[in-house]
Amino acid sequence: MSMNEVFEELKLILEEYESSLVVVHDKTDNYYLNTPATDKNKKGEFFGASQIKKNYVAFHLMPIYYFPELLDGVSDELKSQMQGKSCFNFKTTDEKLFNELKELVKLCFDKYKSLGKIV
Repeated sequence: MSMNEVFEELKLILEEYESSLVVVHDKTDNYYLNTPATDKNKKGEFFGASQIKKNYVAFHLMPIYYFPELLDGVSDELKSQMQGKSCFNFKTTDEKLFNELKELVKLCFDKYKSLGKIV
């Protein structure tokens, strides 16, 4: 399995939120979303990204950095993929983990929406 395939699968998870977020980068190795700019936050803020690195694909999800309680229901298996406080690293696709990650992204999106960071 190539890193490109892993990247594309992870990118699909984030693409569902394109209509409510701002695409900062959409390249073959870097897909990056910000929250929209608001009166309070003129530039918007980093929401999530899928990026091909040398030996893995990184999946960043910034809301869990600010709200670690969003990880409370996450499996140990998914947590074992974490690098740092808001990044998951993958070398292969994993339908079970990617479905769980999809649910986590929805929780993060809903959290930011409840805080008015996303309209």
